[in-house]
Amino acid sequence: MAVGAPVTSLDPHYHQLSPNNAAASMIFSRLVETDDRARNIPGLAESWRVVEPTVWEFKLRAGVRFHNGSEFTAEDVAFTLARVPNVPNSPASFTLFVRPIVRVEIIDPLTIRFHTRTPYPLLPMDLTNIFILDRETHEGATTERFNSGELAVGTGPFRVVRHANGDRIELERNDQYFGERPAYQRVNYRMITNDAARTAALLAGDVDVIDQVPTADLARVRRDARLSLYETTGLRLIFLSLDHSREDATPFVTDNDGRPIARNPLKDLRVRQALSMAIDRASMVERVMEGAATPTGQFLAEGVTSHIPGFPVPRFDAEGARRLLAEAGFPNGFRITLHGPNDRYPNDGRIIQAVGQMWTRVGIRTSVDAQTWTTFIGRASRAELSAFLVGWGMNPDGSHPLRNLIACPNRDTGLGASNRGRYCNPALDRGLEESSQILDETVRQQRLIELERMALDDVALIPLHIQTNIWATRRGFVVTPRADELTRAQDVRPASPPTPAVAR
Repeated sequence: MAVGAPVTSLDPHYHQLSPNNAAASMIFSRLVETDDRARNIPGLAESWRVVEPTVWEFKLRAGVRFHNGSEFTAEDVAFTLARVPNVPNSPASFTLFVRPIVRVEIIDPLTIRFHTRTPYPLLPMDLTNIFILDRETHEGATTERFNSGELAVGTGPFRVVRHANGDRIELERNDQYFGERPAYQRVNYRMITNDAARTAALLAGDVDVIDQVPTADLARVRRDARLSLYETTGLRLIFLSLDHSREDATPFVTDNDGRPIARNPLKDLRVRQALSMAIDRASMVERVMEGAATPTGQFLAEGVTSHIPGFPVPRFDAEGARRLLAEAGFPNGFRITLHGPNDRYPNDGRIIQAVGQMWTRVGIRTSVDAQTWTTFIGRASRAELSAFLVGWGMNPDGSHPLRNLIACPNRDTGLGASNRGRYCNPALDRGLEESSQILDETVRQQRLIELERMALDDVALIPLHIQTNIWATRRGFVVTPRADELTRAQDVRPASPPTPAVAR
């Protein structure tokens, strides 16, 4: 298998990142798993229920063992939840998903209760983000020891044989896995971030499966009888993040003579609206993404819980953008640098080039700086940039982007862990906290939609499109395409042989 994005850590609690989560989901397990449409299904927990308004009870699966033979019990769950907020130097923490739990109560080795401060309907969904570790094995474990492979020990369908950081993970089937037995005994999970090289490896037969099929190769792959495509509308939003944190000069914005602007223009709603209006999303999806995406002005795709019905894709309006810039005091525009990765998302480097050209046409003279993901994401996480492209894979609920991308960053609560533009709206945060306590699902969803509208009307970020997730295989292999875009060896199986013709 060849994947297009690098796995940066095998510590399942270090960095909220889809490639890392994909690798973790082959090695570790969660209390609540998700199916290919991102719906909750039993994992290490066989069932869960509310026993009191602020108490959830989870019944754990019996007979599960970690790769090293240790028995899985409620003690391991309690240990894991305590570890999550304490992983040093996490660039995007998982703390958010465990903070609502104020007390863990072990009833017996296979029964555990989670006490929350207030009624909390999101707990099962939150726990789909937490991989369970072994208390005995992982007490005091460092991220470095996971990355060496030494402590990459879970209850998942595969065990790690070798990890060459940034290059490949060699896996062997865990024949004691509690779930469905994977089809393949050995898996070589390679990271080939260059699009042309990844497709070439498939065509040459060096690999059997690739993800992130380059859009430029789609027509060719469709015509090739040796290959098959598997695709689905995903949960990943590609968007632009803007610097909301600096009131004064922001580092990559100057006037047209190259002098810093005393006040950050990106703090002005009219400027943010202009930047959004200047982007022709439909044209970009057609020409850059070659149809492998859906233009959007919101967080979630149609048909997904919390999608805002009738919310329009922002209309391309160059004249309107120029008018707003003039109203904001920039009739002649200004200069800006747009940053982004060039090896993380399909066509990411080409997308920022296209956006830069569109912004330049309305008077915002844009330079583009595309970097490798590892360099770029470090700078973005340190809030060094003014405008940049990034993506986010959602849980299928409006609370997920709001809590991670929009809420005021708060290390204690875990809110805003991936809010790299440092947007902050206390009124929205209060509404988000209130919504998390609403047990009536219809009422909760309506409130989330109101909060999503609030963030989008304020241009907290600039949505561009929802990715289509695409895999390609050699003949003889079948992939179950996942809305969450995770590329996992357990989702690959042999194609069924054709049924022999019967003579009549």
